[in-house]
Amino acid sequence: MALVELARYMHVAEANIVKGRLEAGGIMSVVFDSGVNIAEGIGIAFPARVMVLDEDADEARAILAEDVSL
Repeated sequence: MALVELARYMHVAEANIVKGRLEAGGIMSVVFDSGVNIAEGIGIAFPARVMVLDEDADEARAILAEDVSL
């Protein structure tokens, strides 16, 4: 059971929204590197990575492809 990177986000809030969408769809996920950008504005930024199990990656991509706009 290996974790794979599903997506990267420059803002942790976006990564956490995606995590919530995935979990609502039954996919467990983890956000890596969420505490790296503590000092914003210093010119260096590391994206937060949303990780899922390899066997869930295709279903997770399908969930993210769904249009959730009103």
